[in-house]
Amino acid sequence: MITINNLSIRIAGRLLLDDASVFIPTGFKAGFVGRNGAGKSTLFKVLTGEMAPEGGEVSLPKSARIGQVAQEAPGTDESLIEIVLAADKERASLLVEAETATDPH
Repeated sequence: MITINNLSIRIAGRLLLDDASVFIPTGFKAGFVGRNGAGKSTLFKVLTGEMAPEGGEVSLPKSARIGQVAQEAPGTDESLIEIVLAADKERASLLVEAETATDPH
């Protein structure tokens, strides 16, 4: 579960979030949707600990997984779906295990 309580974020004097609160239960998937400059990337940085909020708190379990796809991806031969699926570390680990399995049964 992810809990955000009374979160305030300000960038270069501009208030992006003011006293925002939300609870995301265990097992739910959530995404950020909004216009350019609304603060989606900034909120993500606060959730991942890359940036501290001006006020409030964020609580998430140590086992929480947060995936991210860069806005500007470097040139690669991988398709978009391959890049997105690579963020699922558990899936990637299972695929490697399946590819190296030697038991025919």
